[in-house]
Amino acid sequence: MTITTRPFIQDDYKQWHKLWQGYLAYYKSAIAPEITAATWARLLDPSSGVEGFCAVNAEGALVGIVHYLFHPVTWATGPRCYLEDLFTDKQARGFGAGRALIEAVSEAAKAANADQVYWLTEDYNKRAHYLYDKVATKTPFIKYMKTL
Repeated sequence: MTITTRPFIQDDYKQWHKLWQGYLAYYKSAIAPEITAATWARLLDPSSGVEGFCAVNAEGALVGIVHYLFHPVTWATGPRCYLEDLFTDKQARGFGAGRALIEAVSEAAKAANADQVYWLTEDYNKRAHYLYDKVATKTPFIKYMKTL
């Protein structure tokens, strides 16, 4: 399977939405339709701060999505890149879509003079761990969250 990556365009909505819903279902999550609509609008608005890429197969179908953002940190003068969401279609897994999306974000981070790209994943997401262990370094940090 040949995979390429590119930024989203308006015509990608239907395919993006299907992958986004798959991502949310995988993590046993649901969000309000207005949040999904706002997320899509942000991905298309260069001034929003939320960016993304899609992985596309040779037929032009979206087989993966990634969303990311940059933020300032106290440990560097440049920004840091948070890879927030990464999902590939079940049929495309093992063909390099996830790796290609991580690489696309890494290239965008380099261009923005970020000092690193980082992300989180669930402990049970062993398939993702297999890829992540090849392309990045696992850190010892544990996430805590206080819902407001």
